[in-house]
Amino acid sequence: MSKKKISYNEAIHEIENILNQIENEEPDIDELSENVKKVSGLIKICKEKLFKAEEEVEKILKEIE
Repeated sequence: MSKKKISYNEAIHEIENILNQIENEEPDIDELSENVKKVSGLIKICKEKLFKAEEEVEKILKEIE
């Protein structure tokens, strides 16, 4: 997967596309392996973005108090 910055929504959309492809088609084992690796990387990106957003929201809420 490229090092290009990808938004959370783009990552989720790509994950959904890959899952739909896996569910609706019979990918060969090499393609399946690559798709699983790609989805794993996209999930990691999403988790990082969610964690960062949570930290930022908590910081803002503490500043309000």
